[in-house]
Amino acid sequence: MDKLEDIESFLKNVDKISELVNDLKCSDVEVQQKAIEKADCYIAALDEPCMTKVNKTTINTSPPLQPSLSLQNESPENFMKIMERDAEDRRLRRVAKAQKATALKDKGNEAYTQGNYETAVKYYSDGLAELRDMQPLYTNRAQAYIKLGKYKEAISDCEWALKCQERCIKAYLHMGKAYLALKKYNESRNCFEKIVEIEPGREKMVKEYLTQVDLEEERESQEMNAMQEFDKGHGKATIVPQLLEKLSRPGQMPLYYCGGLEILSLAVTDSTGQTLFRLNNGFSIISSNDTMRSCLLQKTKDPDSQELCVSVLKLWRVICCGNDENQKMLMTCPVTRQSIVDLVTSEHVAAQKECLALLCLYSQMPQGRHLAADNLNVPILMRNLMACISKPKQRQENAAVNILENLTAENKFCIQLRSVLTDYFIAPFTTILRNISKSNQHILPSLISAVGSLARDDVICHNFAHDPECWKAFLVAIRQCSACGNKEVLYPMLGLIINLSTITSPVIQEHAVSLCDCCLGLLRDSDGGVITRATGVLSTVLPQSSEAVQHVIQGNVVRTMHRLLKGTGQTATKYAIKTLTVCTAASHLAREELVKTDKKLSILRHLLGSSCDEMVSGNAALCLAYCLYLEGTASNLLGTDIVLLLLRHAAGDAKRTAVQQNAAIALGKLCQSEPRHMNKLRELHGLEILHSCMKLIT
Repeated sequence: MDKLEDIESFLKNVDKISELVNDLKCSDVEVQQKAIEKADCYIAALDEPCMTKVNKTTINTSPPLQPSLSLQNESPENFMKIMERDAEDRRLRRVAKAQKATALKDKGNEAYTQGNYETAVKYYSDGLAELRDMQPLYTNRAQAYIKLGKYKEAISDCEWALKCQERCIKAYLHMGKAYLALKKYNESRNCFEKIVEIEPGREKMVKEYLTQVDLEEERESQEMNAMQEFDKGHGKATIVPQLLEKLSRPGQMPLYYCGGLEILSLAVTDSTGQTLFRLNNGFSIISSNDTMRSCLLQKTKDPDSQELCVSVLKLWRVICCGNDENQKMLMTCPVTRQSIVDLVTSEHVAAQKECLALLCLYSQMPQGRHLAADNLNVPILMRNLMACISKPKQRQENAAVNILENLTAENKFCIQLRSVLTDYFIAPFTTILRNISKSNQHILPSLISAVGSLARDDVICHNFAHDPECWKAFLVAIRQCSACGNKEVLYPMLGLIINLSTITSPVIQEHAVSLCDCCLGLLRDSDGGVITRATGVLSTVLPQSSEAVQHVIQGNVVRTMHRLLKGTGQTATKYAIKTLTVCTAASHLAREELVKTDKKLSILRHLLGSSCDEMVSGNAALCLAYCLYLEGTASNLLGTDIVLLLLRHAAGDAKRTAVQQNAAIALGKLCQSEPRHMNKLRELHGLEILHSCMKLIT
């Protein structure tokens, strides 16, 4: 890199020489002589010959006592012009080289996209011949080298890229991958961890790469230990290859393979056995056997073939339990991927049970969920799991719903369901909600939890919020659960409705009155959790329907919310004050009811003074502002601490500007309705604060 043409470095040299020019003007001969010597050294050290009339390509080791005639003939001003012209020429040449290098980089990128990695390397190399300090050329070539298995070359390119740009994320990423391929695990970890130091926001991505390093290191350790055990000739270590050799014989009866698989399952219960199974091509031996493949794909349904299918599934579960590499290997087999999905709905109960047990194994850990989401036909798997859940007579619904609940925690799984959600999930889900019974009520909490996980995806949440059948089913289920006191289902279902109704939807608006009517009934429940969640539904549904607001006001919701605010927890308080704010915003009657119940609005003042939740404080201030529209309300508050409370929020540094805005609005309305509050405001030097808040209000 010290030989690169660097314009910045050159210009620094020019600055130093320009200082010497001043010495050339000096009348002192000795000062001039020293200046000439230094100028000779600087010019001779340049990468290219200088565009001056005097040849300065070598260091003058015997300078004359007097300044040379050439320099004497050149004025300092002309000398600097020559140097500036030389710098401009260098800049233009660098621009031209950068254009050529960029064009070659683009050609290399195109070749890389098409899978022509050798060609890509050539283009990147040609680009570097034009411009040696172009960082993207190094990182792109490193990526191509990795594809070609040239990991050392990739690491070298990444190191050069870091010399060009020391905080280059791509360089550390590709270098980490190359070190991982070379089984240098600590070096790989260091590269990936460096990325987080540079950009903390990439923590999630880095975590996935670090997991890959851990898995690869674990795989190598397992294989090393397994081979050591095999070399020692221990019983289980030697029996696995022998059994696999017998199972590789084609054309045998299903019972022959059943017996071999049962014995093999007993021999691979530890990490050594699992690893030896993998190292001796156990996966390919089973997947390539015509008899075993036929039973897995349910092409034959005789009892012996079905028994063989169960044996294969049991073996897969045993060899994959706690072994990430085996789980990965199993998912690479097309027969496996298809059969695991299809056997979820097998008519043979034992095969279905074993298939669900295998899927459960995958769904329990993040790595297994990633593998399932990446390799299985997720829409068909969802359809089959829901079919299994909808048929409780087979008694496999618990396993199916647990798998579903686990898999929906994986974003990749949810994304693949967007286009089929209505047919494959919402339709059977709503059918279950409409027909809650003793045989299926035990699975509903987990199933509702799965819906909540799915709804974290914005597209899926939107689909739920706009599905008419879904909301009709919610109403049926709420009424049924309320009638029979089924709190186990009612509680999570209300929580789900709160989340879904945060989206404005014409479907929700259509059913808002009915939903709120159900919640009014639930507010009389003895269970505090049910009351809290019913209030939560009101707080999210009421803003979508003025008709629903009028309905709940007639149902004495204002008094109920006021009562809840006296002694409930933080969550209930948040829901109750929001509900109260929505009602007082829309209805003069609601304001009158609240002031009649609490003349000095002590509850609202309490929330303003004690709550550390900004949403609660903001809603309390807004609700107060609405109540101040009533004649006499501001006068009732004379002598209270209301001015001080509102002023604190208006002058505060809340993260939500709405808190300051609402407090300022309420304070302005208070002083406008009752001018005597202005005296307190002046006493507290609050006019300046109120004035500064005007920009928030406007």
